[in-house]
Amino acid sequence: MKTNFYNVNAESFYNDTVGVDLSPLYDIFLPLLTPNGHIIDAGCGSGRDSLYFLQQGFDVSAFDASEELVAKASALTGIDVALNTFEHYKAARLADGIWACASLLHVASGLLPAALTNLAENLKPGGYLYCSFKYGNDDVERGGRYFTNADETRLNLFIKDTRLTVVKTWITGDARPDRQDEKWLNAILIKGN
Repeated sequence: MKTNFYNVNAESFYNDTVGVDLSPLYDIFLPLLTPNGHIIDAGCGSGRDSLYFLQQGFDVSAFDASEELVAKASALTGIDVALNTFEHYKAARLADGIWACASLLHVASGLLPAALTNLAENLKPGGYLYCSFKYGNDDVERGGRYFTNADETRLNLFIKDTRLTVVKTWITGDARPDRQDEKWLNAILIKGN
C-alpha cells in the first residue's frame, strides 16, 4: 500500500472525507454486533467512523498506514490510533467487528488474501467484517494511488483461504456528492469457528 499519497495529501483527504455521512452503512453493520462491543477500524483514514462508533458506545481500536492520518484521526477521536498495516496489525484483544471502509482497496490484489487472513485473526469467531471496494475486477493506479477493485466473484477469490465467508453483498453509489456515479461493492463477512 502506498502511503506517501496520504501523507502528502492528508489535509485535503481529511477535509474531503471527515464529513461524509455513512449512516446507511452503519445501520447495516452495527446491529450485527454486541452492544458496546469492540470494533477495529482498519485503515481508519480521518477517524470519522471511529468517532461515530465511540459516540454509539462502542470500544474502538483503530489503525492506519499513513503517519499524517494517524495523527489527524487521533486528534479527532481522542484515542491512540496505531500506525500499522492490514498485514501486520495485532489487536490487544479480539474484536466483535472490523470496519474496513474504502481501505482494503489500496492493498495490492496479490497481498489481499494475506491482509484478510490477518484481519480475521483479530476477530472473534462469529464476528463480522465490513469491507468495501470500487466495483470492478481489475487493479488500477490513479493520481498516485493504487486501487484493487472487486466484484462479487473477485471478493470470493480474495477470501477463499481465509476463515471468512460472505453473509451479504450490495452495491451503492459513492457517498461523496461529487462522485455519485462511482459504484461500490459493500460486503459483510463472518468469521467461522
